[in-house]
Amino acid sequence: MLRRSQGALTEAQIELERAVALDRNYGHAAYQLGLVLAFRGQPGAAIPYVEKAIRLSPHDPNLGIFLAVLGACHLLLGHADQATDLLRRARAANPQYWYIHFWLAGALGFKGDLDEARTVLDKAIELKPQVSSLARYGSQHPWEIEPAYLALRAETLDAGLRRIGFPEA
Repeated sequence: MLRRSQGALTEAQIELERAVALDRNYGHAAYQLGLVLAFRGQPGAAIPYVEKAIRLSPHDPNLGIFLAVLGACHLLLGHADQATDLLRRARAANPQYWYIHFWLAGALGFKGDLDEARTVLDKAIELKPQVSSLARYGSQHPWEIEPAYLALRAETLDAGLRRIGFPEA
């Protein structure tokens, strides 16, 4: 997790692959590996790891976060309906986590549900006022640096947020 938060995604992936190999029933390691793969621009490769974490820990207090990452992976792949469903489940599991509302707003905007997307985005900003533009979002997430990830995010999340008038800067 430290390597990921430092933006050292390759090193984080190596360490997490080792952790998963040592204990294939360690759900949090599987989740973290999925998260790193998503941030490396490989959401398709991330999905099985996040799904495994959910299967291993279906009552985990972090279930909302697991579902949010799974929804984000589907959004990055352009699967707006699946992403929206998963992000709604994530929001139901943990309505106080701003990131879930933010990604749900992007997914709704991406698929064209603009009024609902604006309402959901308002909740995200209420929970985390510092994230009031795409640039400010990026400054809050220094580990989101891989070009492949940023390209997928620009085509999906960012595009959905732009459709509802979320500012660049």
